[in-house]
Amino acid sequence: MTATTGRPPTVPDLSDDALTRLTAEVAATAAEYDRSGAIPEAGLWAAHRGGYLTATVAARHGGPELPHRAVARILSALGEGDPSVALLAANTLASHQAQTAAGHWPADLYAEVLRRSAERPTLLNVVRAEPELGAPARGGLPATVARRTATGFVLDGRKSFATGGTALAFHLVWAMTDETPARVGHLIVPADADGITWHDTWDHLGLRASNTHDVTYSNVVVPHENFLEIPFQDGVYRDPAAASGPTSFGHVALYVGVARAARRAFTEFARTRVPSALGRPIAETDRIRSVAGEIDAQIVQAETLLHGTLLRLESGEDIGAQRLSLVKTLIARSVIAAVETAVAALGNAALTRHHPLERHLRDVLCVRVHPPQEDSALLAAGRAVLG
Repeated sequence: MTATTGRPPTVPDLSDDALTRLTAEVAATAAEYDRSGAIPEAGLWAAHRGGYLTATVAARHGGPELPHRAVARILSALGEGDPSVALLAANTLASHQAQTAAGHWPADLYAEVLRRSAERPTLLNVVRAEPELGAPARGGLPATVARRTATGFVLDGRKSFATGGTALAFHLVWAMTDETPARVGHLIVPADADGITWHDTWDHLGLRASNTHDVTYSNVVVPHENFLEIPFQDGVYRDPAAASGPTSFGHVALYVGVARAARRAFTEFARTRVPSALGRPIAETDRIRSVAGEIDAQIVQAETLLHGTLLRLESGEDIGAQRLSLVKTLIARSVIAAVETAVAALGNAALTRHHPLERHLRDVLCVRVHPPQEDSALLAAGRAVLG
């Protein structure tokens, strides 16, 4: 069913010039939001105006329905400007991608999402981690409970690391029902529902403006049709985040942008730094030129793995989830290496709070937290190799 939105989502401009302008506009306020930890509204509005937050809305709803590689380009551009904005965008785009693939939202509710999205940045995210359990991809079932009543579900529980915070328009809350047999899935909860309490817990090293706070749900009433079930397989619950799929590459794509931003910061410093003993910019020395080459090599490796893998998937090639998880691991290693190489070469200057490389280092380290994490990916691959 086609959702009525009043006007179709904007088709984003994916030209190199447009993405460069997007990066520059988002970057203009990145340091400010990093310091304050406030919701990065200026960057979100920049992404909204260009249609980049609705780039994955399905064609049947009048949307662009861009493929994964195009989404990766958007998220790298946003990540180069402000990775907090990029993370909020990645989660929203992934939610639209899931709806494009499965069409599981109630039609009227998704139509409301699209109506809001036409007017202002409308953020969506799955809210999954819990204080006791940790990340669901590691295994286990949610302590958050959805009690079934005659009129709907009543949701209770506390979640950790709910990216987006009060900027979210809708939460997709991972929960278990009290039915017999119990079911597991996501409940779509409007952000203005009664019984939602945010806890100001996010005081993180990186992605400080992502507002990844804790949230409590107390007697939150949600209609039955808002429950999106994740079926058990042969009586066993297998969390979708435990293995990589094409959509999950949006997260690593944004950190490719962080590595590019670090390359730019390194280049600008090297071109303008003129030690008195040298009498010329350090960019003219073979040592710094070699470092620049190493930084670029790591970024080329990350970009090639990212876009090459997505091109293979778009061509119809079947790449197993375990191998996709390994590719994500290798991209993460490359982007971290690129930024660490820049920081190591510049020393104290790169670790000073007023220099952007310090922020880029903090931000790029956050690539490691996205599931499946490196140890899980390597263990699954090793088990497959050893049979």
